[in-house]
Amino acid sequence: MTSSQQNLPRVDSPDPPRVAGRAASLALLVVLFASFMDLLDVTIVTVAAPDIARDLGASEAQLQWMLAAYTLALGSGLITGGRLGDDYGRRRVFLVSLAGFAVASAACALAPTAGVLIAVRAVQGLAGGFMVPQVFGIIRSSFAPAMMAKAFGAYGAVQGLASVAGPLLGGALVDADLWGLGWRTIFWINIPVAVVALALGARVLPESHAPVRARLDLVGAALAAAGVLLVLLPLVQGRDWGWPAWGWALLVAGVALLAGFLGYERAVARRGGEPVLDPGLLSVRPFTSGLAASVLFFGGLASFFLALSIYLQAGTGRSAWDTGLVILPYAIGSMITSGAGVALAAKAGRALLVTGSLTLAASQALLWWLVRDGATPGYWSLAAAMFVGGLGLGLSAPILVNVVLAGVPGRQAGAAGGVLSTVNQIGGAVGVAVLGTVFFNALSSTGSGDPAEVFGHALAKVMPWQVATYLLAAAAMLALPKTAAAHQT
Repeated sequence: MTSSQQNLPRVDSPDPPRVAGRAASLALLVVLFASFMDLLDVTIVTVAAPDIARDLGASEAQLQWMLAAYTLALGSGLITGGRLGDDYGRRRVFLVSLAGFAVASAACALAPTAGVLIAVRAVQGLAGGFMVPQVFGIIRSSFAPAMMAKAFGAYGAVQGLASVAGPLLGGALVDADLWGLGWRTIFWINIPVAVVALALGARVLPESHAPVRARLDLVGAALAAAGVLLVLLPLVQGRDWGWPAWGWALLVAGVALLAGFLGYERAVARRGGEPVLDPGLLSVRPFTSGLAASVLFFGGLASFFLALSIYLQAGTGRSAWDTGLVILPYAIGSMITSGAGVALAAKAGRALLVTGSLTLAASQALLWWLVRDGATPGYWSLAAAMFVGGLGLGLSAPILVNVVLAGVPGRQAGAAGGVLSTVNQIGGAVGVAVLGTVFFNALSSTGSGDPAEVFGHALAKVMPWQVATYLLAAAAMLALPKTAAAHQT
């Protein structure tokens, strides 16, 4: 149930135009509409995944790609999207990206095959990656300080609402089967929201730019995305391919491309350009520890809900709506602790991160205990495990970026925030690839039998990996600063 974190745009001119009153309220409504759609699409697909697989005949690898393609494309677009808004106008880039997100959502709803759905999910994620940075850029550059604080508070509330609405709305729409559309309604629902936001945004959103135009590092962004994709391909497709030697060669090529990306970024920095990843950041220990913690933390998070949704529906026979109800306590737990986590981050940020990650590990261990023997756990047993996990998520996820930034020099904070936000999404894609493959490998090796036993065995195989992921994340977090950065994001 990960969400998009902000890319930190460059500061505007000393006296940018500000909006207030009714205009500010309408402008905030527009950007919150867009944020809600982006956050919703991270979670809503996992609940519908089994129905999508049945309807389109999707393979297990294709199910993984439906999630990984979106998060990878989203992460790939965040930094470039932020700089496009800085240079060409945040209002303009926001509206174009929002329109692209709506068109891609319609294409998802109309997708005739799993391959087409994966492709348009990637387009949808890229549009979201361009759109999300503009939300924060517009709020920072165009709202008066008092309104800005309220705006970021409203954004936090929308995050919580989307985390609750995603699984419930996805389950309700799939089960309702409106007009015989089934799972396709989870994408159609974006269209009216986008139309309203576009109509309002064209009238009320102010335009803003950064004072100095920077050269976009498109080559660096492309190298990074291509390298990660080549690493993910054999991890996701390897089992379907039969683990051929050329698949491992792709993995090696991906690692080599990522090494080439770092070399290219150093060359861009030496020329005085603005690389996607400032190589100087890699010498800052809290930042590198933060990268490791982000990959592990969000990797475990993204992969978990795909496996859980399949287990609940295919293994225990629950409906999509019932699956959403099982996940609901997770969102409630997160909402309970997230406010306290943000309030206490300036005093005990690192301790909260470690506590949250260890709490998530405990929740995964509890879930393993419930499914290990093939029995079908009751609702309240599952809800308790999910609630504990949500408490851990609320302590960690909202403040991770700020705690990492506390150890980064102020002049590098904007670049570091953008990179961390990107890595959060890439970590999610990597988690879906690696831990999703563990789940499906365990599923195929179990053979036939009682569905609760077969799918419970597969989920139980994943849980120790999940526990280890959060324990390693907690270990990486020990190298972070003790408190969060003074500027809240």
